[in-house]
Amino acid sequence: MKKQLSAICIAAALTLTACSFGTGAESDSDSGEKTELTVFAAASLTDVFEDVAEEFKKENSDVSDVKFSFAGSSDLVSQISEGAPADVIATADEKNMDTLASDDLLAGEPQIFASNTLALAVPKGNPGKIETPKDFAGKDLVICAPQVPCGSATEKWADQNDVTLDPKSEENSVTDVLGKVSSGQADAGIVYVTDIPRGDGAVEMVDLEGADKVVNQYPAATVKASENQEAADAFVEFLGTDTAAKLLEDAGFATP
Repeated sequence: MKKQLSAICIAAALTLTACSFGTGAESDSDSGEKTELTVFAAASLTDVFEDVAEEFKKENSDVSDVKFSFAGSSDLVSQISEGAPADVIATADEKNMDTLASDDLLAGEPQIFASNTLALAVPKGNPGKIETPKDFAGKDLVICAPQVPCGSATEKWADQNDVTLDPKSEENSVTDVLGKVSSGQADAGIVYVTDIPRGDGAVEMVDLEGADKVVNQYPAATVKASENQEAADAFVEFLGTDTAAKLLEDAGFATP
């Protein structure tokens, strides 16, 4: 009887010891801190970057979440210049990125990961019957403001093709231009080819002759003030992978 009691006690002690180690190991695992990245990105990247982030997290388990702030590139640059917290910046042109580089606000050299070209967005059915720039006359045309990459490219395209622009309004992001067209507030808007699918069927694309001569390069870089530089560098590097390239190409971007 005493032997049986001793055996039971020993077994119980071993069980408690095992439970104790198991609980301790689980606590160490649970206490591991994960990184949350904040990415400032050009408005034209809104949809595709959400998909890119999902794939990035699959390959980087130490990153719990990627949060985005999408806006016109010039607005994003201004925010970072004023101290807004961001880990990564991705702009729709090199000019705005160069502003951050010249102010020593970047960690490392920006990396080009995609490019984009202009297109004309019109409401579904093209009620304004706009087929060429000659049809702009008397129509409500919306474009991006000159400081926005889309707007700068639009001005360059107009100059190269001797097109006179008399826009109804100049917007701070390509998303705002798309919104004016898709809601019927404008007869046409100059956006990127990648923005047409973002119109969810409410807009159609009209090719702009000569637009292929005006190509915007998209660079990305780690922000110098980032507190998560290793993860930020990994995100910038991921944009150059085959996985990211496939997603970008499916969205209509060209990749290096």
